[in-house]
Amino acid sequence: MITTEIYANVILPLPLAEYYTYRIPPEMLVEITTGCRVIVPFGKKKSYTAIVAFMHRNPPVFYETKDIAAVLDSTPVVTQRQLELWKWIAAYYQCTLGEVYKAALPAGLKLESETTFVCNPDCESDDLLSEKEQHIMNAFLVKEKYTLAELEKASGVKNILPSIKRLLEKNALFVHEEMRNSYKVKTESFIRLAEEFSSEESMHRLFDELSRAPKQLHVLMRYMELSKFMSGKPMEVNKKLLSADATAVSALIKKNIFHIYTKQVERLKDFSANTPLNPLNDSQQRAYLEVKASFENKNITLLHGVTSSGKTEVYIHLIAEVLRQGQQALYLLPEIALTTQITDRMSRVFGNRLNVYHSKFSDSERVEVWNRLIRNEGGGLVLGVRSSVFLPFRDLALVIVDEEHENTYKQFDPAPRYHARNTVLVLAGMFGAKTLLGSATPSVESYFHAKSGKYGLVEMNQRFDDMPLPDIEVVDTGLLYKRKQMVSHFSPSLLAKIKDALESNEQVILFQNRRGFAPVIECKLCAWTPKCRNCDVSLTYHKHSEQLTCHYCGYAENVQQICPACGNQSLIMHGFGTEKIEEEIAALFPQAVIARMDLDTARTRTSYTRLIADFESGKTNILIGTQMVSKGLDFDHVSIVGILNADTMINYPDFRAHERAFQLMAQVAGRAGRKNKRGLVVLQTSNPQHAIIQKVQQNDYPAMFNEQIAERKMFRYPPFTRLIYIIIKHREQSVTERAATLLAIGLRRIFGNRILGPDRPVVERIQALFIRKIVLKVEVTANMDKVKEILNHQRLEILKIAEMKSVYIYYDVDPM
Repeated sequence: MITTEIYANVILPLPLAEYYTYRIPPEMLVEITTGCRVIVPFGKKKSYTAIVAFMHRNPPVFYETKDIAAVLDSTPVVTQRQLELWKWIAAYYQCTLGEVYKAALPAGLKLESETTFVCNPDCESDDLLSEKEQHIMNAFLVKEKYTLAELEKASGVKNILPSIKRLLEKNALFVHEEMRNSYKVKTESFIRLAEEFSSEESMHRLFDELSRAPKQLHVLMRYMELSKFMSGKPMEVNKKLLSADATAVSALIKKNIFHIYTKQVERLKDFSANTPLNPLNDSQQRAYLEVKASFENKNITLLHGVTSSGKTEVYIHLIAEVLRQGQQALYLLPEIALTTQITDRMSRVFGNRLNVYHSKFSDSERVEVWNRLIRNEGGGLVLGVRSSVFLPFRDLALVIVDEEHENTYKQFDPAPRYHARNTVLVLAGMFGAKTLLGSATPSVESYFHAKSGKYGLVEMNQRFDDMPLPDIEVVDTGLLYKRKQMVSHFSPSLLAKIKDALESNEQVILFQNRRGFAPVIECKLCAWTPKCRNCDVSLTYHKHSEQLTCHYCGYAENVQQICPACGNQSLIMHGFGTEKIEEEIAALFPQAVIARMDLDTARTRTSYTRLIADFESGKTNILIGTQMVSKGLDFDHVSIVGILNADTMINYPDFRAHERAFQLMAQVAGRAGRKNKRGLVVLQTSNPQHAIIQKVQQNDYPAMFNEQIAERKMFRYPPFTRLIYIIIKHREQSVTERAATLLAIGLRRIFGNRILGPDRPVVERIQALFIRKIVLKVEVTANMDKVKEILNHQRLEILKIAEMKSVYIYYDVDPM
């Protein structure tokens, strides 16, 4: 039915399968446009920030429409291309548009309704209040309204909810819902000299006038210096720069010599370009020209260059060309840790044309990057991690995906479980942009596409300045343990090489892909081990906090001194993490400055920056880390890299385990000897004859690829099929098992032998939910919309069963 009313289909930040329709009040028609934000009521009391997807004249059939409550933007904050990308992500990655919207927009652009409590001034039931309730009501003598958390703090009442409920029943309190905006515009005070003092003559008079006020005269002279007064066009000066003597500044304002005013400023760091483009050497120039030639025929090219071959300089020259043409470039990195070094390099060349975007930035900073780009004021270059694919580009011409093989480009939880590398290929296609994938150890899928002609392929087989690749010494720890020659977790060879490096003022990186002090504590009498209450895993001991911690849900408890099962003081530690390595290396080399780089020590942007800067400057001698240290970091003076336990990477139950082990070891090995001299890698393993260890030692990527691609073809794994994991979760194990079995039966009727499972994952309970997994292998050419339709139908059939209404079922497409 078509009416004269105009309706808007909007996207809400909720896991809704479809758009929701609202009526546009006539007075808002001139304001609303596709891609703008609106406030809409949803449910009985809630309101949300929604995005207008499109407008029409068709009222919904199955529910009564509500009116849009407010319009937040006069121009779109989301472009049409972004909306198209959101739809593709929702369809391909088997999730909802609302989930994509929630992930895409910075929180500061999503106003949220907030529950506040207000005192009823007409309530006369003070004598009927309990002591706790009286404390709560007394808080309202200080402030008019509170959120729940604020009221709990102000009243001092613990477990406040029952008391709040009783006060609401007595009409002593009212509940209000109001929209809260987490983004606040930043303003600062600026000072400008009054117009009457613009001439040289007036300035002489002013200097004479202030001769008896030396502090005010000093402030005036400082202002003249900062504002470049003598240039004839004095600029405004930030008041903070004159705040050494606030009293003198206030006096000059009071005398109307200075005018003060506030204005909006950005939180983003100001970069200044001070370095011209470095000339490319012969190898880089050849690669640059080959990439350009490849882009003539291919939209996607893989740059396969060994570690330290100078790929970044090739990227910089390609970006510079795009920016000269007034277009945009996106440079994706897999880890926030990498952005520190790359930001320094890029900012020196591109200055304020660089925009950095990642989750260690405050939400307000991310909003400002978004606003810069939506207003087309961004300068052209975005450097960021996977969430950067959601930014509002206008004229994207080049995408660079550095370290394209990294699994951190894949979002695991929550939905959308998208892969940034694959998503950005779609984004680039929407703009007709070119994409360059770069890696020393490409993913098997990308290398397969390059070798089969789907992508272009450019190779850089020589390190910068013809430096040789590091020598890799494989140490048989199994044999050394038998001979009792290991010093804790270190082979004599590794310790000798560390000692030599330190004596030569060189640096060392030690790699152990497990954080914490000890992964397992066990009673040597009864074999009891502390387990997480919520997950099916043992707790890891962290010595710095003296706690046992779950790395899956964050649960923590104090360390037991006595075994709770048998009552004996017989607890021992097994295994080792980065924290234990740090302690033992400090004892072995007390003169060395040691740092640890893992999730425990590098949680903030400043901690990342400090760790990398200290190692780069030589303040730190030995850096111990997890896979963070393997990803593209460039240090001049690292001569020794120690891989402490290669076995844990190889012996993992996953079809990508050998590929990942090769990539990780080859990448961390590549940190050694990057400049000036050949590096050495000491690779410790109990299985030195393993095929992957041999290929790492020979740096033989093609052999690893050929072996892996043959296996995948035989067993129908990517790139020959597309994988979808169907995950089933519930608090009760029996319900999880039954739901997974029924779902697998239903899917097998349709997909046949493409369905595997249900199986128990390696960790079968996380956050108090039991987990089962079904694997679906579909042809690469399969219609994903049709697959999604079938999967959703089968999911709904399961949820119709009474005992399974609360079962959680979701999909992970292209899992890593």
